[in-house]
Amino acid sequence: MTAATPTPSPPRPASLWALYWAFNRLALQGFGGVLAVAQRELVERLRWLTPEEFVEALAVAQVLPGPNVVNLSLMIGDRFFGVRGAFTALAGMLLLPSLIVLSMAAAYGQMAGHPVVGQALRGMGVVSAGLILATGFKLIPTLQTNPMGRAMAWLLAVLTLLAIAWLRLPLPWVLALLGPLGMWAAWRRLR
Repeated sequence: MTAATPTPSPPRPASLWALYWAFNRLALQGFGGVLAVAQRELVERLRWLTPEEFVEALAVAQVLPGPNVVNLSLMIGDRFFGVRGAFTALAGMLLLPSLIVLSMAAAYGQMAGHPVVGQALRGMGVVSAGLILATGFKLIPTLQTNPMGRAMAWLLAVLTLLAIAWLRLPLPWVLALLGPLGMWAAWRRLR
């Protein structure tokens, strides 16, 4: 009979400062969308979460009111250090980026009429969309463990894309129409 070797515990932030700086770095890297950076930092680089844990936390964060990544920072901070961790991660997400945004808003007020500024903002929007798509592609393998099943998840993704991009339906309508379908499919498979 051999003794079972204990499995090493997954990495976690060494301190509240490590948590703060991780979320600060995450927030400062993302312009127009931090989700792609959050997945790369928390899952791939720091390994604080598995891909499945990230998708589960993101699903909860999307249901809660407020920005998804802010909700995610609160949940992850709480997971590792309780309420102190939640507020520390939130400070990391918001403190320096808020100061930068306020400074940029003041500068934009002075340069808004310059054509290069408008072109730069349009370019940043395209980059943000690309980052979100890349994150979606990275998370495709997690569909194998999705309660709805891979086929239904793909069907809902295609229907959502068609409703928003082709039919140009407002997001609340798309959620009101397709959300219950997704919940029903998950409930049916979990039953």
